Amino acid sequence: MTDETRAADAPKRGKRGRRRKPRSTRKKVLVVTAWTAAGVAVLGGTGLGYVYFKLNGNIKGVDINAALGTDRPMDVDNGSQDILVLGSDSRSGDNAKYGKDEGAARSDTAMIVHVYKGHKKASVVSIPRDTLISRPDCTTEDGRTEPGGQRQMFNTAYEVGGPACAVKTVEKMSGIRMDHYVEVDFTGFKKLIDTLGGVDITTKKDIRDKDSHLNLDAGTHTLNGEQALGLVRTRHGVGDGSDLGRIQLQQAFIKALLDQVKDVGVFSSPKKLFDLADDATSAVTTDSDLNDVKSLASFANGLKGIGAGDMKMVTLPIQYDPNDPNRVLPLEEADQQVWDALRADKPIPKSATEKSAGDKGDVGDVVAGH
Repeated sequence: MTDETRAADAPKRGKRGRRRKPRSTRKKVLVVTAWTAAGVAVLGGTGLGYVYFKLNGNIKGVDINAALGTDRPMDVDNGSQDILVLGSDSRSGDNAKYGKDEGAARSDTAMIVHVYKGHKKASVVSIPRDTLISRPDCTTEDGRTEPGGQRQMFNTAYEVGGPACAVKTVEKMSGIRMDHYVEVDFTGFKKLIDTLGGVDITTKKDIRDKDSHLNLDAGTHTLNGEQALGLVRTRHGVGDGSDLGRIQLQQAFIKALLDQVKDVGVFSSPKKLFDLADDATSAVTTDSDLNDVKSLASFANGLKGIGAGDMKMVTLPIQYDPNDPNRVLPLEEADQQVWDALRADKPIPKSATEKSAGDKGDVGDVVAGH
């Protein structure tokens, strides 16, 4: 199925859109039953074991533990989990249409997801890619040691040493050991959204950004994969054109996706389940503990109870660099409040972000429900 076909299959709506009818309890039960039956088949049911091996072969894994060794924060076993989620901005292969690489790929999006004990709530800390940090020494792809340094842009960690260097940098910044690593690329993101049938977003203002190929009138839209990618990549269509506005758009989109994904009924069709699983496993690179279907499914199943209302999303407390308005600097005391809270498995205090430039944009005036 092509991206165009999937986009065409998305629900058709007028500018203001129509809300889906609430589904009955009976239908929900049927969907859950279909989900369970299809899941058994995908994970190697009689005659369908090839599906398991197909999906298993899609997943790319990185052995973070082997790469970093013992030079890591202590692994605190308090029932919580910390996951580094990156979106790669590589323009290689199918991603070439978004422009040419300037050097190696970089981490276009970075979020630390802290799942609290019990797996009912989560906090998400977005790290601006333009944050100037102290980057540690990292090992390059060809085995060389790339010296670290002060005032290094955060997203150069991925450029220098890939996933292992990104994890090492985050762990040095936070003092928190990352339990898992998940990376999603541009093309995989698009396909996932198209397979889901699109995501509903209401914009209060027009958004125009030729760089991200986004052209939306004010109103309610069901975004296909191409449009959704444009939304989470745009930085010139809203706010002051900085990465901070883009982060808030990304957070608003994730909340809309979480609100909607429970109601799209993707598991009522075994074919749609397979398409989604095929897209998802092809899109991600994970740490070696998650790079098989069974482990990844078990991990995802443990997070399924967390909805948009159960997730607190903030930007790492920062300020604009007085020497370069295109860069931001960490607010060290406020940052420490964030890291201390997550390490103790507690909510992030409001005082941590009060003086930050990161969550003061006008995205709430652009995207409804943010």
